[in-house]
Amino acid sequence: MPLTILLAEDDEATCLSISDYLSLEGYEVVVAYDGELALQCIFEHQPQLIITDIAMPRLDGYGLVQRVRQYPLFRLLPVIFLTAHNQTQDRIKGYQAGGDVYLPKPFELEELGVIARSLLERSQIMQATWIQQVALHTAQQLALEGEHRLPQTAPGSSGSNVAALGSALTAREQDVLMLLSNGLSNAQIGDRLFLSPRTVEKYVSSLLRKTDTNNRSELLRFALSHHLVG
Repeated sequence: MPLTILLAEDDEATCLSISDYLSLEGYEVVVAYDGELALQCIFEHQPQLIITDIAMPRLDGYGLVQRVRQYPLFRLLPVIFLTAHNQTQDRIKGYQAGGDVYLPKPFELEELGVIARSLLERSQIMQATWIQQVALHTAQQLALEGEHRLPQTAPGSSGSNVAALGSALTAREQDVLMLLSNGLSNAQIGDRLFLSPRTVEKYVSSLLRKTDTNNRSELLRFALSHHLVG
């Protein structure tokens, strides 16, 4: 599944150009034309990145990010502020509100794309590292309880199903899964395997389908808990 970016921008022309560019880069873009609608979209779609204008109706960008940061689930969600105001105090206010990058208008779409990609890669690495730490802690607890190995089960049971799943993965899917477990982004996996990020995303979608998981976090947790990766 492609990574989701929420774009909060009340100027229709700016919104259209940014969303078209990011869509061509392979992202799923959710658009909101004011801050209150953006807040609703964040809870509904749970994006991996927020790009928001500051001057918006009903709720400005500062207020939007301050409210988002109140929820533990979104405290590490990367945020890019877009604004025509580029005074030092404006930038300070943006960082104090919880923004990661303050990009003044006018800007180049290519620069925005690079910033978005960098923030998303860092965020994915942090998430994968956290999942690995949780999985390691869980494995250590199970080992202390004498339950670190899967129980022996009869044919047709869940244990044999997991074994069958492992053998059902293609060699390339296993390569992608292993690199995902090491915290690499799609672009980094593509560089290692000489694949495009979109091709890597297709393998990730196939892995999600075969493991019946909904996102990368669930996929990595499943793979670690069932010993599909080291």
